[in-house]
Amino acid sequence: MIPAHELRRLQGAAGEGGLDDLIERRLAGEPLQYLEGTVQFGPVEVVVDPRVLIPRPETEYLWEQAVAAVGEAGHGSVIVDLCTGSGAVALALKHRYPQARVIGSDVSEKALEVAAVNSELLSLEVEWLVGDVFDALPQTLRERIDLITANPPYVSQLEYPNLPRDVRHEPHEALVAGPQGTELIERIAEEAFWWLGVGGWVFCEIGETHGERAAKAFGVWLDVDVRPDLTGRDRYVVGRKGAPCCV
Repeated sequence: MIPAHELRRLQGAAGEGGLDDLIERRLAGEPLQYLEGTVQFGPVEVVVDPRVLIPRPETEYLWEQAVAAVGEAGHGSVIVDLCTGSGAVALALKHRYPQARVIGSDVSEKALEVAAVNSELLSLEVEWLVGDVFDALPQTLRERIDLITANPPYVSQLEYPNLPRDVRHEPHEALVAGPQGTELIERIAEEAFWWLGVGGWVFCEIGETHGERAAKAFGVWLDVDVRPDLTGRDRYVVGRKGAPCCV
């Protein structure tokens, strides 16, 4: 049974004669956002499909916190969004900081195809680079980045089968990090210091059980704060190079 509010949204997304097909797909577990085709994320609306993770309110809150921390970013500022997926975070940052250089990277070429479409639709110029975490970035950016954001995979292999059915329709590689779930988080922690300029920030989304481990990993080099999401669960590790991390 489809809830009434979802049915209304499907009616809005359906073309002539297409509602029955959308209902069947939703009943089979396909996420509502894929059926609608777009998601609002902060100041931008992005296209989403099965090539990319669906942007969530938790990640939008990460964007809000990053903007609050950075304040202003003009010419010469460099912002990098790792594991960018649909490009939602990178594009929202470019919208907020039009004069900054914004880069979105992802290991998935298919995801970057979606990000490039969103960039064109929104008329926002973001550089899309394919590669595994920091491997995508040119070495000339080392110690020059002002802000790093990341929503990496952070589900463990054991957790994956217990995820809701509609979540398991999303790309496996965008959800599952490995046996522990913290593999990508720890890789970002190992390298972030060397890419940030002095005073630079990193905002990384984490699983609700990862707070202590993430703080330890990022805290080797950075001033660190673990912050909750709007439900009170640990959801973000925030680090700053060479300055207090809290705003």
